[in-house]
Amino acid sequence: MQHLGDVRVDPGRARVYEHGWQSWSPALAYRVGETPLRPGTEAARVMNWRPDTRPPADAFWGEGLLAVDPGDGSGIHVLAAPPGADPVPSIRADVRGDRVVLAADGAVEHAVDPGPDGLHGALGRWGQTHAARCGLGPLRPAPTLWCSWYHYSTDVTEADVEENLDALGELDLAVDVVQLDDGYQAEIGDWLVDSGRFGSLRETIGRIVDRGLRAGLWIAPFLVSPRSALAREHPQWLVPEATAGVNWGQELRVLDVTHPGAEAHLRTVFTTLRGMGVDFVKADFVYAGAVPGRRADRTASGQEAYRRGMAVVRESIGDAYLLGCGAPILPSVGLVDAMRISPDVAVHYSPTHGGAFGPSQWAATANGRGRAWQHGRLWVNDSDCLVVRPAVERRAEWAAHVERYGGLRASSDRLRNLDEWGLVTTRRLVRPVPAEPFVLDEAALG
Repeated sequence: MQHLGDVRVDPGRARVYEHGWQSWSPALAYRVGETPLRPGTEAARVMNWRPDTRPPADAFWGEGLLAVDPGDGSGIHVLAAPPGADPVPSIRADVRGDRVVLAADGAVEHAVDPGPDGLHGALGRWGQTHAARCGLGPLRPAPTLWCSWYHYSTDVTEADVEENLDALGELDLAVDVVQLDDGYQAEIGDWLVDSGRFGSLRETIGRIVDRGLRAGLWIAPFLVSPRSALAREHPQWLVPEATAGVNWGQELRVLDVTHPGAEAHLRTVFTTLRGMGVDFVKADFVYAGAVPGRRADRTASGQEAYRRGMAVVRESIGDAYLLGCGAPILPSVGLVDAMRISPDVAVHYSPTHGGAFGPSQWAATANGRGRAWQHGRLWVNDSDCLVVRPAVERRAEWAAHVERYGGLRASSDRLRNLDEWGLVTTRRLVRPVPAEPFVLDEAALG
């Protein structure tokens, strides 16, 4: 790594902000004496951190962005990748007494922000400048959603969708999009083949549209199950020996979008879905597109392959709204309308699996605050769905977080399971939010 300089700090007051690689990676501020979160397993490193780096346990580490608040009022040091950096550099900060020693493995721009409003203000100003340098135009506000995931998981059926379509009308909820999540497809990668729980995806989408609503769909475009027909029939479309981690009880393969056949397949999938009436797409687990490996185009890095793949998705769905999730953050600027900026929320407050930063209200809340400065600058922030049925732990706290930091508002309860408080809260919070930066105070970073 190349030495970038030292910053003198007040050890009792200084903080370091680490920005993680993708949606589910921690993006948190720490006191200089604290130990930052690190992946507890190899699976967590691949699927929740950056697959091609190993962040040290004894130093702070940002993927393309790191900031130091010396704690003495002298200004916030923001170290960041320039627009279009490939690869995005990793930035290291070692605490040595009253100094923070900075280094990086690639080109980094180092600026000192006056920081009268702390880390949040400095990061927001960097984000505004970065967006302008990337040529971002006006951002589109997000529609409101109902999503099947957090009640039905992969067991969602056609009848479940019908029931909640009826409930939307009965309960007078201001939902624009009904988004069908994981469970409609026969296998990961076989997106146009219906699972046994759906008679016809096309007909289900048609029924949503016939109700005067917009149809949304979850899809993991760069993941391929070894059990899928795609893997069996077109093994040449997969990145050899590359893994995207383990989920759904299997080790997942990676679609090589630089292969002409795989690219054509990806276009066919998304143009077909768009033709069915889908006009909201949640592209999930898309970190897989950037996993290192030997692709058909030997000149393409993982990061370039990811951007090429997401550009195919964007082109194929036209003006449909595109939400990224599990997405490399900086490489996604300019490609998506909205971005999940945290791990999944859960019915439980504390992580029960996936390590210290696994799905939970705690992790979703921490990252929602830590990336709040991105909203209205890089994209619309998705702080994850509102879940407020009686079974949800600390549901009032989660609702308050969504109200404060949610730029994309979605309900993901079985609507007829809501009690009076849950229904009133859902009516109040599932509403459009302007695509403008939040007004933040320094306490938001924790």
